[in-house]
Formats: sequence, C-alpha cells, structure tokens
Amino acid sequence: MSLRPWRDIARRKSRQIMVGSVPVGGDAPITVQTMTNTPTSDAKATIDQIRRCEEAGADIIRVSCPDVESTTAFRQIARAARVPLVADIHFHYKRALEAADAGAACLRINPGNIGSSERVAEVVRAAKANGCAIRIGVNAGSLEKDLLEKYGEPCPEALVESALDHIRLLEEHDFREYKVAVKASDAFLAVAAYQQLAEAVDCPLHLGITEAGGLIGGTVKSAIGIGSLLWFGVGDTIRVSLSAEPEEEVRVGYEILKTLGLRTRGVRVVSCPSCARQGFDVIRTVQALEDALQHIKTPMSLSILGCVVNGPGEARETDIGITGGGNGKHMVYLSGITDHTIADADMIAHVVGLVEAKAAEIEAGSAVSMDTLHGKAA
Repeated sequence: MSLRPWRDIARRKSRQIMVGSVPVGGDAPITVQTMTNTPTSDAKATIDQIRRCEEAGADIIRVSCPDVESTTAFRQIARAARVPLVADIHFHYKRALEAADAGAACLRINPGNIGSSERVAEVVRAAKANGCAIRIGVNAGSLEKDLLEKYGEPCPEALVESALDHIRLLEEHDFREYKVAVKASDAFLAVAAYQQLAEAVDCPLHLGITEAGGLIGGTVKSAIGIGSLLWFGVGDTIRVSLSAEPEEEVRVGYEILKTLGLRTRGVRVVSCPSCARQGFDVIRTVQALEDALQHIKTPMSLSILGCVVNGPGEARETDIGITGGGNGKHMVYLSGITDHTIADADMIAHVVGLVEAKAAEIEAGSAVSMDTLHGKAA
C-alpha cells in the first residue's frame, strides 16, 4: 500500500516488447525518447547530438533515414550510440530494409505513406531477420485518403481505424514486436484517439502530441496531452515534440514523469514564484542551480523559497532546502531539519556542494532520499 494513495497511478496492462536492450510496456519504466535533427548523413554531428541526448537521460533516440546516404551513415551511428536507435522511415520502404541491416533497434513506419501492403510485408521480413521492433506511427496529418474520405476529416475514429488496419497487417505476418502511436497536433484529438486505442489493443503505446510548438507552448501542450493520458494509466513510452533542441525534449519528458511520480531522475526542484518578501533573488538563483545541477542523475529533491511563509514547510519535505532570511542570511535545511545559515554570495556554490554530497551518499547507500521516504521514487 502506498504511503500516499492519492499519488497512485494504475497503469494500463500492456504486453512488453524489446527495443534493443530496453523493455517497453508491461511493468517496465515509461521510457523517454527524442529525435535527432542533424543531417543523418553527417555521422559525427549526429553522434555528437546523440551523446548530448544520452547525457540528458534519453532512453531511446530516433534518427531520420530519408536517403541512402543516411542509412549508410546509420551503421556507424548505431555502433557509437549507447542507447537503442529507431530508424524513422517515410515514403521509401527500402530505407527501412537498409536501416534494419545497419543496426536499428526499431523501425518507425507511417502506414499512410510507406506504400502497399506488399512493401509493409518486406519491412516486416527485414525486422524479423534483424531482431527489430516496429513502431506504427499514425499521424493526423498523413492519414490514408480512403479514411479521410470516409470520415471527412482527421478524427479519433479515423486514427484508430488506421492503427488497427496496420496492426492487423503486422499480425498477419506473425509479427507482434510492435508499439503504436496515434498522434495529432490537436491535443483533444490525440488524447481521444489514444483513449480509444488503449481499449482496443494490448500492445505498448507510444505517446506524443506531434508538432506541439516551441519550448514554452509545446511544453504546455505536451504536458496537458501526454500528462493527462499518463495520469489515467495510458502510455508506455513518450516523446515530447518541440521546436527546440532534442535535449530539451528529454528534460521536459522527465519533468512530466517526475510530476506524476512515474519516474525520477536528477534533482526535483520546488521553488516559489517570488514576491516582495523574498530574502534573495529566487528566480535567478533557481535558474543558476538548474543549470549547475544538470549533471546530477540521482533522484533527490531541493526546495528554494524566498521567505518563511511556506519555506519551512516545503523544506521539511525535501532533501535540501533554502529559506530566505533577513540581512542576507538564509536558513539551510538538511533532510527537513534546520542545520545552518548561508550568505547570499556563497549560496549557489554551497547548495551545489550539498546536492553533490547528498547524491554521493544516496548512491553509496548511506542515505535515502526524502522522495523515497514519501513514496515518490520510481
């Protein structure tokens, strides 16, 4: 029984598949994906970007393969990557065959533009031969013409029918290592389609609000769409689609999961919006600390509050807390207990040192995160 039952989320039961070495579905952790935006034919640039995404915590990374030069470079890229790679295929089914041979852990195909059922069958054969999973990627912007004629416009029923048609095709070829996405840029449409699909199938679902927008707008839209589905237990792997660097997609994805208590990675920051009562510049302090603590992977919590109204209460719930005080002296809480004060000038470096020390203790097993004690770690 959870210590905080109102935080519990009952995940939809799905069967599990493997994307390379990473399990997706079943009781596996919900994975975070992103996609490179460098020319895949430039292996060095793509590998460099993959490395940054790996450091940010990406579990799976997708790489577009639009031409032969890309699938040729893909072999070198796949060998260098530390996480499984998904080859993104549109229009040219032969790129899927080449990517499977080059080391892709998964092939992402869009049924609306991959071609005939015979071409899909060839992709299935290549996936089987190379141990690849397949992601069926249905998208409201590229639905098949017959479905658009039938329904008049992209709608949940059209997206789900497309997905079921192509699931049927894979299963007719005795292939079940697949996951499915039914994405749309309209959050209402995407959420409704995923809800319907979740009732109809037992395969893992890949969540996303496609073409969500820029860093702020896209984050909000994705958090609402992806977050609402995850809250009700739907979803096994996620990709936040932003007009931003792929590392930012990974960070936003983890923040969504952290907020829901589904996964934790790195420092969970609790901070106030600040007001005239603040004893220090909260906004700039939080920005500096978030930048300085990106290297911390150990799940733990940090509260940064400008005054004593809510500061002590929040600090009692976090591993390390700072509450603003008078005369440039601020109270430091360790494991929820007042410990010492720190001056403005020393605060950033001091907090970074405290977080690094606490993370080392947690990793060594000599300390436990307050998040774990409160039933939030995953």
